[in-house]
Order: sequence, then C-alpha cells, then structure tokens
Amino acid sequence: MAEKVTLGIMQPYFFPYLGYFDLINRCDRWIVFDVVSYAPKSWMNRNRILHPTQGWQYVSVPVDRHAGAGLISDVTLLDPQAAHDKIQGQIVHYRAAGAPGYAAVSSMISETFAGAPSGLLRDLNVASLAAICACLDMPFEYDNLSDLNLTLPEIPHAGAWALEIAHALGAQAYLNPPGGREIFRPAEWQERGIELDFTSLVSFTYPTRRYEFVEHLSILDVLMWNPPGVVKAYLDSRKFSPLAQVPSSLRA
Repeated sequence: MAEKVTLGIMQPYFFPYLGYFDLINRCDRWIVFDVVSYAPKSWMNRNRILHPTQGWQYVSVPVDRHAGAGLISDVTLLDPQAAHDKIQGQIVHYRAAGAPGYAAVSSMISETFAGAPSGLLRDLNVASLAAICACLDMPFEYDNLSDLNLTLPEIPHAGAWALEIAHALGAQAYLNPPGGREIFRPAEWQERGIELDFTSLVSFTYPTRRYEFVEHLSILDVLMWNPPGVVKAYLDSRKFSPLAQVPSSLRA
C-alpha cells in the first residue's frame, strides 16, 4: 500500500504567522497557489511585527500598482532593495530591546531578498518560507501550481480548487488552515476518497521584555524572541495531535 501523502495548498504569504508553518510541518507536499487573482493589501505583501513604542506595525513590500488586476504568479516588486532597507530599519528596536534572535532574523531577511532575483512577489514570498523552514530544520518540498501545467476541470466553487488539485496530484489527504471551512463541501471529498481535515489555531506565547506580547504576529517576531529549536519543538508537539473536526454543519 502506498504511503499516505498529505497535501497543503496556500497562497504565498510574506513572512507569515506561526500557523502557516504549523500547516507546512504537517504536510508532505506543498503547492504554492499562484494561479488566482492577487489581493492588494493582504498577507501576500505585508505582515505585522512589534511597533517600537506600542502595539504593532506592518512590514510590507510594495508591488506594481496594476497588480490587483493580475494573477499572483505575475505580480512584480517595486524597488525590493528599498523595501529591504526599510524593513531592516523597522526591526532595529528589537536589537535595542535585547531580542536574542535579532542578528539571525536580520540576516534571514537579507538572504530572503537576495534569494529572489526574479523581481516577482511570489518568488520573494517562497524564498521567505524556504528561509524560515531551513531555520526551523523543517522540510519544505514545494511546487508552484502555475509550473505544474495541470489540466483541471472547471472550478465550480472556491473549495473545489483544492479538491481538484489534490485529485490531480494523487494526494490521499488534504489539510487546510482553520479559516475558510465554509467554502468546502465534505461530501465531494468523500466521493473522491480524499481525507479533508483542518488545523486549529496555534497558541504560542512568549516573553517580549519591555514590550507587551501581541499574538499572531509574523514569524519574524516569533524568532526574535525564541530559539528555532523551541519553535520547532512546539510545532512538532502539535504535529500528531488531533486535528479539528469538520463541523457537523458541513458534513454531507
């Protein structure tokens, strides 16, 4: 019997929050969902870190102003060097506060920008995912959906994208983040014989010295204050815990 392959499919986010890596850690194969329209001012080109004085601030990457009319795979960056320099300036307060991971995180940001010479937002975000996974010693086997040239049928509703991709790739299981459950129709998955599950929200708190802790910030904030081994151990502790159940309202 073939080993079960669990598939994860997500739009490429910019240094996403820890839950994104919880999903990667639980999946055997990852698909970068880049064939749908780009959503401006979304997690694809920005995320949140601590503000120097109070609360949080965005770190972002400017993209072409016409990007909202195009596919994720085609969105281009505007002056990535300037974006890199601005972000480096936005994290200096972590060093001043004595965040133990500052130097490593700063280097990882620079390596991410250097590792995406194509000028595409998608490639920058995938580079950020790869850099974080390497830091966490977490396998990250991915494909851009646009590169696979899959022949998919007409997609009748949003939840069918993952179903058709999983079916085309021969996956036995598909895992989705906790958000967006309502777009899935479990009966369709049962008919194809593909398991459908959802993760639950991560809850990872940690001391942030003189700053008030803010939940669900970018992974950059997590790694500022926590050794990668501690973060990975937390994710591994969730890897084999029970998954969230499909709500009865969504069952066939």
